[in-house]
Amino acid sequence: MRRSNLPAELNRFVGRAAEQDELALLLGEFRLVTVVGVGGVGKTRLALRSAAALQKRFADGVRLAELASLRDPDLVAHALVEALGLTDHTVRGPREVLVEHLAERRLLLVVDGFEHLVEECAGLLRELLRGCPGLTVLAAGRRPLRVDGEAVLTLPPMTDADAVELLAGRAAEAGARPAGSEAGVLRELCRRLDGIPLALELAAARLPLLTAEQLLRRLDDRFRLLDGGRRGALARHQTLRTAIGWSHELCTPEERLLWARLSVFAGPFDLEAVEYVCGGAELPADRVLDVLGELLAQSLVAREDTAAGPRYRMLGTVAAYGAEWLSALGDTARMRRRHRDWYMGLATWCELEWFSPRQAEVAAATDVALPNLRAALELCLEVPEDASLAQHLAGTLWFYWAGCGRLSEGRHWLDRSLGVAAEHEDARLKALWVLGYVAILQGDDTAAVAALHECAERARAADNAMAGAYATHRMGCLALLSDDLPRAEELIGRALDAYREMGELNSNVLMGQVELALARAFQGDLEGAVALCAEVREICEERGERWTRAYALYVLAYAALAGGDHTAARGLLTECVTINHAFHDLVGLVLALELLALVTLSEGDPAEAAVLQGAAVPVWDAVGLPLFGSAHFNGPRLLCERRASEALGGEGYAAWYGEGRALSLDAAVDRALAAPWAPGAPGAAGAGAQPRPFRTGRAPVPDTRKPAGSPTTTGGEAAG
Repeated sequence: MRRSNLPAELNRFVGRAAEQDELALLLGEFRLVTVVGVGGVGKTRLALRSAAALQKRFADGVRLAELASLRDPDLVAHALVEALGLTDHTVRGPREVLVEHLAERRLLLVVDGFEHLVEECAGLLRELLRGCPGLTVLAAGRRPLRVDGEAVLTLPPMTDADAVELLAGRAAEAGARPAGSEAGVLRELCRRLDGIPLALELAAARLPLLTAEQLLRRLDDRFRLLDGGRRGALARHQTLRTAIGWSHELCTPEERLLWARLSVFAGPFDLEAVEYVCGGAELPADRVLDVLGELLAQSLVAREDTAAGPRYRMLGTVAAYGAEWLSALGDTARMRRRHRDWYMGLATWCELEWFSPRQAEVAAATDVALPNLRAALELCLEVPEDASLAQHLAGTLWFYWAGCGRLSEGRHWLDRSLGVAAEHEDARLKALWVLGYVAILQGDDTAAVAALHECAERARAADNAMAGAYATHRMGCLALLSDDLPRAEELIGRALDAYREMGELNSNVLMGQVELALARAFQGDLEGAVALCAEVREICEERGERWTRAYALYVLAYAALAGGDHTAARGLLTECVTINHAFHDLVGLVLALELLALVTLSEGDPAEAAVLQGAAVPVWDAVGLPLFGSAHFNGPRLLCERRASEALGGEGYAAWYGEGRALSLDAAVDRALAAPWAPGAPGAAGAGAQPRPFRTGRAPVPDTRKPAGSPTTTGGEAAG
């Protein structure tokens, strides 16, 4: 995990020296510090700036959790799990995962935009602070959390000097350089805008068009206009509304309309989404690009680079103003439906393209679209007659839940959507077999059996052969993990026959062929297993599919090791680890790591094998050991543990194993992918070797031959 996920600053930070000093002192004394203040006063910017400056204090780094786009309180803990870069496949709740991960770490967690989820955040942060003594939390929002031990820093408006510097600096960035004679007018502008950074930046965006004097004159009118009917409202609300409303009034009718419609997006969005969702009679799709460019020039929309390419985003306060305008137009419901339809279409495209060379692109696009997909799911669940759409969407995202390490969140949406009565049986059937699949991978056999049994029964009643085949397939997968190999072979084989008859070919079908190969390999038919996976590998190469390919490579490596071909096994597993890590698929990754440990032992390096064994433990903690309580899946791990312990001795094995267990996931993958040990290399690891500190890449291992009488791992034993 990276030490920090804080975003880089895009422009110069101005002022706030006193507040930074005070915040640094508070964070040295208190474990929870909350920065509060009016909207637009700069709470987030100060928190991020201070966190970046203080990260050396925290051995395990700084992580940012942005909650502004989150609406479901039940997902707050999931959002923190995501912010920490964790992937958990178990049935444990996300709170338990968080406490376990943070219990022994010294880390600064920055929580931003929590005010609409204050009750859930307060309870969760209280629990984390009590259970994780090395955790410090820096929160930024519009009100305190009111948690015991909380220190509150109220952020005031900028000083006059800093406000003028900010306004002039941002104006220069926009291409305007106010004359020295305008200094007095600039000071008056800052005073009238109450020194609130958001208002100042909005003003600066107009200085290329209007002089400071013109702005000052127009400001009078806009304040009075936006104050109408709001006597008695809190002054801070009037000030923020004045700043945003003034910018709104300076927009053209097309810009105002697009601003309002953009408010339905819950996170980053791309141009195609804007054209579909926001285009219409009043705003033709071919005008959207130009109008969006104007909003971008006015800093009402920001552009950001993501793993899926460039995306756009609105500030939360700007979007909130647009949402009020959209409501006044009476168009909120229609726009939310268009938003939902776009993201249902995106999910459908992603499901189809998952079985293609664009698999990595699909994973990245789904990651970036997740806040909007959540919003689409929420809308479907709000409207009873749309429950089938929720089931369809949650089922369509199977590739993301299972293939990209999102089992816990997938389970959340599948359970919720299936808990609502719906009319369209096909949508329910898909959600049921996907729920069964997710539950299997979580090790929740009871829920898996219930979902798959219901799916099979309903599929027969509805004469839906495809859903029946998927239910049969997943029941076979469950039998495989339960070591009922003949039943697994029978069920998966029957499902594959049905797929073939219906012309179904995708990643799920190929995964079924890999699972059938595993069932045969575990029963001793390595030749049959290799033939099945060689075919899968060939199809994956033709189609550009990588996720299922990794599992096929695992089986081929298993067979190669059993045949004594360590070089081939290592090459196959190296690719397997690389793919699984790229997709955050911890199930495939941990299996590959443990088999690679056995390969390493077979190559003559028991110390490094012990390191890899230890490195797999934190991954298993996230996956859940009950998932693979199978004697066959556990065979490589148990054999490697026994043989490496014999070679190194109990204390030696424990030391190397402990070194591996302390590695981060990224470091463990780096270690696994490093060059193999070569007998005779300088300084080598053997029975009496001491743990070495980890360095990026494979640390040199000693030249210690196995002591006389040491066991040799055979191909037959490696196959279990």
